[in-house]
Amino acid sequence: MKIVIILSVFFCFLSCKDVKNKESSKEANTSEASIETKKDTLIFPEEKHFKSIKQITFGGDNAEAYWSFNDKQLIFQSNNKNWGLNCDQMFLMNFGETFKDSKPPMISTGKGRTTCAYFLPDNKHFVYASTHLVDENCPEVPLRKNGKYVWPVYDSFDIFVADLDGNITGQLTNEPGYDAEATVSPKGDKIVFTSTRSGDLELYTMNIDGTDVKQITNELGYDGGAFFSPDGTKLIFRSSRPKTDEEIKAYKDLLANGLVEPTEMELYICNADGTDLRQLTNLGNANWSPFFHPSGKKILFSSNFESERGFPFNLYMIDLDGKNLERITHSETFDAFPVFSNDGKYLAFSSNRHNGGGRDTNLFIAEWVD
Repeated sequence: MKIVIILSVFFCFLSCKDVKNKESSKEANTSEASIETKKDTLIFPEEKHFKSIKQITFGGDNAEAYWSFNDKQLIFQSNNKNWGLNCDQMFLMNFGETFKDSKPPMISTGKGRTTCAYFLPDNKHFVYASTHLVDENCPEVPLRKNGKYVWPVYDSFDIFVADLDGNITGQLTNEPGYDAEATVSPKGDKIVFTSTRSGDLELYTMNIDGTDVKQITNELGYDGGAFFSPDGTKLIFRSSRPKTDEEIKAYKDLLANGLVEPTEMELYICNADGTDLRQLTNLGNANWSPFFHPSGKKILFSSNFESERGFPFNLYMIDLDGKNLERITHSETFDAFPVFSNDGKYLAFSSNRHNGGGRDTNLFIAEWVD
């Protein structure tokens, strides 16, 4: 799962879906060969890094679209009730496809709750987390505890490998507690994931076959939503770092009940082995869903640090030294989960824009301009 305030896509989904969207509801004219749209429908005038944009899904909560290594396909999670879903499952799409009146192929089991799918280097398999071994039904999703917004951290999550027909071909984790939020290095050799096996929410790496598990972080607080740099040498992730006795007690009490409060998080960066760990942002509020720019020299992420009421969330870009913060999107609601294609030409992200003023969070693919 990937950070902060969820819309209703469980852990990996931080959305402000109760906010009214004031944008136009005109549809984009798109084709598989080229991502094209009228700039006044989906792109705000200030969004200079988007040459064009295409809406991929139309309804439900859709998030975390990740590219295959050859950029020909994407995997994403959705709870679209029109597709017969009660909680998140994984779906496959070809680059250029849209799903307005159709349903993409589901490639998870349809049992339990799933999160955070990511392609493996062969483009024929993927990793994802699922609760189906413990319970085939959807687990409950508590959203508030003592008046505070929370995420559930299900100890029934384990990480699996499956083929693109949805057949599970392996299980990578089998430890007590939460194991999820797996992403794969562009080098194709390592997986990073979040686990509670130490008693806290820490980052770990392992080989793509599940061997050679190593703990990367060891400070109190939630470490998650990690991604490798394009060369595989660094990790960027989100963290909470409770400091005062009151904050520490609140964090530990929630975690003991399988919960975390994701409203105060900053970005941290380290080498892939955990060395040279340092805080990248100090903006306040929730900073999360970071992803490396194709150059490896900048980070794109979602934040509500400019928001007084918790929303909107917009995308920002920052250098690896924490300088030159730049706002990328200018939504009045929610933009998050930015993920560049491996060739650096396109950006997939989730947004509440263009949803007719409702609560749906959809997937978009933008043609990127530096």
